[in-house]
Amino acid sequence: MHTEKPWITTPVTPELVHGALELAPTEDGVMPYRLPARARRFADGQMNMAAGQPSGVRLAFRTRATAIELDTRPTKREYVGAPPRPDGRYDLFVDGRPAGQGSVSGGNTLVIDMTAGTFEHRPGPPGTVRFTGLPDAGGSGSGGDGGGSPRDVEIWLPHDEATELLALRTDAPVEPLPDRGRKVWLHHGSSISHGSNAESPSVTWPALAAARGGVDLVNLGLGGSALLDPFLARTMRDTPADLISVKIGINVVNADLMRLRAFGPAVHGFLDTIREGHPTAPLLVVSPILCPIHEDTPGPSVPDFSGVEEGRLSFAAAGDPAERAAGKLTLNVIREELARVVEQRLADDPNLHLLDGRELYGEADNAELPLPDALHPDTATHRRMGERFAAAVFTPGGAFGERAD
Repeated sequence: MHTEKPWITTPVTPELVHGALELAPTEDGVMPYRLPARARRFADGQMNMAAGQPSGVRLAFRTRATAIELDTRPTKREYVGAPPRPDGRYDLFVDGRPAGQGSVSGGNTLVIDMTAGTFEHRPGPPGTVRFTGLPDAGGSGSGGDGGGSPRDVEIWLPHDEATELLALRTDAPVEPLPDRGRKVWLHHGSSISHGSNAESPSVTWPALAAARGGVDLVNLGLGGSALLDPFLARTMRDTPADLISVKIGINVVNADLMRLRAFGPAVHGFLDTIREGHPTAPLLVVSPILCPIHEDTPGPSVPDFSGVEEGRLSFAAAGDPAERAAGKLTLNVIREELARVVEQRLADDPNLHLLDGRELYGEADNAELPLPDALHPDTATHRRMGERFAAAVFTPGGAFGERAD
């Protein structure tokens, strides 16, 4: 005779949260951040917003549960003049295989006016994402007796939606995952690494590459914020990792942040700081993927609202190509400079590597899968980039060698 199992509430502790650098207590629960408090103190509003969006962060535990509930309070983003954004998705994996998806409606709202540069925070109620009907650990399906070995469960949090974790409930006990002996891949990049227009957290290109490479991902892809900030380099220096990559370029152009004379030394300084904490780990520098609007035209990038009535928001380059002579940066200029920087360092750093981002997404790919908003890849392109990165980097002869599991 089947009897309903009682719910068990398990505190959300650091042992259950993978991919975050800090789990900060809140009035009602905990908030995962991808930057520690010290770095967030130095960061601007854009970077702090990105650091609070848990790209690559997942709850990971071992259990015999057949039903899981997670109470959260998300923060949705609403852009003035832009089409509504879909609710963030939660991806469930059981023993490494996709097992469900869900969303949480409601929550807080952050209203962003990109033209005026203003932010308005509107509080809202929490919600619950539920996963039911998971196969019994004993293999007998629903109604089993709960025998057999427990399963490894991962819940990937929405990559682009800040997510306060309030309560975890299951119908069987939960315990932290044991050490699986996987190497840790620490990656830093822009909104493209953050996940940009990917449909869900497990199909961003770093998540897909990590799954193929058999590594545990710590994703410091921070939308609009891959700007060679020294405190970000110090964060990477101090974060335990076996494999490290930095994808540099597009945000420096987007923001029209610096000229060529400053860019090269800034890259050297960024890499120097990482090397203080990881002197011999494989360190991969990735140059920008193809982005036609900025290949030979400097920034800044500006929003183009001409297609908003049709539900489209895109971007355009506002710089003048003639300004390259004065040291303004374009993607082609940045790729050349990154190649020069890496070549200068190789004699003293044999574990340093370079990957041209156009190997992940180049001219032929743009003809087939153009960037929907002229800046960010869609889900199909994320998948292609993740597969290509894994094939180029995690295989024998690649920067990260053989599979690490």
